[in-house]
Amino acid sequence: MEKEYRGHVVVLPYPSQGHINPLLQFAKRLASKGVKATLATTRYTLKSICVTNIGVEPISDGFDEGGFAQARNEDIYLKSFKANGSRTLSELIQKFQDSASPVSCVVYDSFLPWALDVAKQHGIYGASFFTNSATVSHIFCLIHHGKLSLPVNLASTPLLIPGLPPLNFPDLPSFLKLPESYPAYLAMKLSQFSNLDMADWIFGNTFEELEAEEARSISKLWPAKLIGPMVPAAYLDGRIEDDKCYGASLWEPFSEDCIKWLETKPAKSVVYVSFGSMVALTLEQMEEVAWGLKESGLHFMWVVKESEHDKLPDGFMDSTKEKGLIVTWCNQLEMLANQAIGCFVTHCGWNSTLEGLSLGIPMIGVPKWADQLTDAKFVEEIWGVGLRAKEDDKGVVTKEELLMCLKEVMDGERSQEIKKNASKWKELAKQAVSEGGSSDKRINEFVQHLIRPNKK
Repeated sequence: MEKEYRGHVVVLPYPSQGHINPLLQFAKRLASKGVKATLATTRYTLKSICVTNIGVEPISDGFDEGGFAQARNEDIYLKSFKANGSRTLSELIQKFQDSASPVSCVVYDSFLPWALDVAKQHGIYGASFFTNSATVSHIFCLIHHGKLSLPVNLASTPLLIPGLPPLNFPDLPSFLKLPESYPAYLAMKLSQFSNLDMADWIFGNTFEELEAEEARSISKLWPAKLIGPMVPAAYLDGRIEDDKCYGASLWEPFSEDCIKWLETKPAKSVVYVSFGSMVALTLEQMEEVAWGLKESGLHFMWVVKESEHDKLPDGFMDSTKEKGLIVTWCNQLEMLANQAIGCFVTHCGWNSTLEGLSLGIPMIGVPKWADQLTDAKFVEEIWGVGLRAKEDDKGVVTKEELLMCLKEVMDGERSQEIKKNASKWKELAKQAVSEGGSSDKRINEFVQHLIRPNKK
């Protein structure tokens, strides 16, 4: 007998690791509450998805053999994805039209606003899902609406926005500081708000305890429901059975080797280092990180993509094999949850930041671009869960700076306060998604709406 569902949601992520993960996790949350959830992902990323209890269906971005790498140009890729994605998403909705579970809502990555147009053409709900912080959404929403005036001397004058802490030049998203550097990305960030007034819901992957004021003060223009953190349930409330990983990996992880290595290390003794899937460090920055880790004398696990291995200093791996482990990819959550991990050196991408907060791990931020710079400010100054490593005048975090941060976070004067704050946010993140928590309530409200008859 076919299971009876409470509405049917198609969830559509932008096809990169940092966007697939939170939207896939949201699909799992909805499925756990009786909603039929179908993940619509590009044909190139389809083989990387492995989940139970939700459906997975292909759509096309026009580059089915290689995705963005095949397109090699952000502008070309986004135009192709809009054209081919709109057509194939429409076909997917139509496919379910005469089934027992017709699609009642499309939850789409805010980077893909055309998905809302497709939903409206079919007379169903459309919900936008923002994968960055409320603070960053706040900033770009104001820019889109022409309500943010940047100081003439941006490099020396703090940016003052009601509801946000003062943002100094190093704290600003790189698209603000150097708008000409990534024009396609800036256009994509602003396009998130292009038709947002037509959306039936707006979701933010953050939680009220973390960013209530930042979200409230922009709520007239960005009335988001905060439903995060979208982290697998095993690390939070445990209410989804066997939910230990996101269920999507564009790279082959080496978790088993990593866990065996960590099991031989004392509690809170290992520094876990990862700069995410997008960031490519310069040769000079790689060398500074490498020598900083070696000179610290601490155990470390460093995720270095295969394409970056040639940037490691000659002899580094051999000279540190007693203390360090270099891996090309691993299940980050599983590593952070291990009792041996004492510190997380991170690029401060929003997913990694939420994971560090959810697992109560002290952090050292080494941000490089986009919203990472703003996230790093909050890690150090607002939430007090770590330090931000300062760059020199060439934009490099030196080994001396990294060493200082490692010593301070692991065993310095501020380490106890940092660890105490990290534990506090871990508990608050768990409460938010637990039954009756702030995020859980918002998700339940959405599910209740889906039970009502579809809009026509």
